[in-house]
Amino acid sequence: MEHSPYADILRRMRDDLILRKLSPHTVASYLTHARLFLAWCARPADALDTDDIRRFLVALITEYHLAASTVNVYSAAIRFLFAVTLNRSLNYLQIPRQKEPQTLPVVLHRTEVAAILGQAVAPKHRALLTLLYGSGLRISEAAAMKVPHIDSATMRVLVVGGKGQKDRYTLLSKAALTALRDYWRACRPHHPDGWLFPGSNPSGHMTPAGIRFAFDHAVARAQIVRPVTVHTLRHGFATHLLEDGATLLQIKELLGHRSIPSTTVYLHLAHLTGGLQSPLDAFVEQVAHGG
Repeated sequence: MEHSPYADILRRMRDDLILRKLSPHTVASYLTHARLFLAWCARPADALDTDDIRRFLVALITEYHLAASTVNVYSAAIRFLFAVTLNRSLNYLQIPRQKEPQTLPVVLHRTEVAAILGQAVAPKHRALLTLLYGSGLRISEAAAMKVPHIDSATMRVLVVGGKGQKDRYTLLSKAALTALRDYWRACRPHHPDGWLFPGSNPSGHMTPAGIRFAFDHAVARAQIVRPVTVHTLRHGFATHLLEDGATLLQIKELLGHRSIPSTTVYLHLAHLTGGLQSPLDAFVEQVAHGG
């Protein structure tokens, strides 16, 4: 950044992002995408306008063949650069978001979840993965979990500084509590900062990369062949709750979603057809019996 002709602008953008308490991941992503846009334009920032943005986004689509979701990340970073850092107004109708395919995430069957948890051999990994699924945590939330956040008296887990810097409570399952106690007895994970899952670095907690390694290893041992990630456990938590009778509002609060529309995807994932019969089958049976 120091040797870039746009170094001052990018430093100011970084400060603007930090002042809005966006996550380190978002800060890094926005800065990278804004830097690439400025380098592509190769003109003074004060001379850039909406046409530059449009030409850049069209190039991403037609020349580089980037996915709609990636183009939208570029667009969000550039909008922030103009609207906040450069304090320039934009006609957003001229730079529309790309329509992304509405694909449904993979949802594990309950037997598959049980198989994955059962193949987490190390007590630390079993406790971690059981807590991820049993409480519907994001990977970053599990990594940053502290010992006082586990409340066995009320069977709740406190998530501090979740997405959007929002605190919330979610469920503590009996199975997760048992796994956590087994892990505690086996490993005695005392840490001066209170991390529940200390990392290899003495001063920090377990990293998302370490959590992914533990999950992928358990998935491979469980012989799950479908494409799954750690986040698939969170999808399973929400979907299975819905199938068990929880309301969308309850699930929204447990997951820490900002709005109900973010939670309604689980209506499409839940197995809500149990006990129902297609009208075609009823019709065919009626004809077969001479009705």
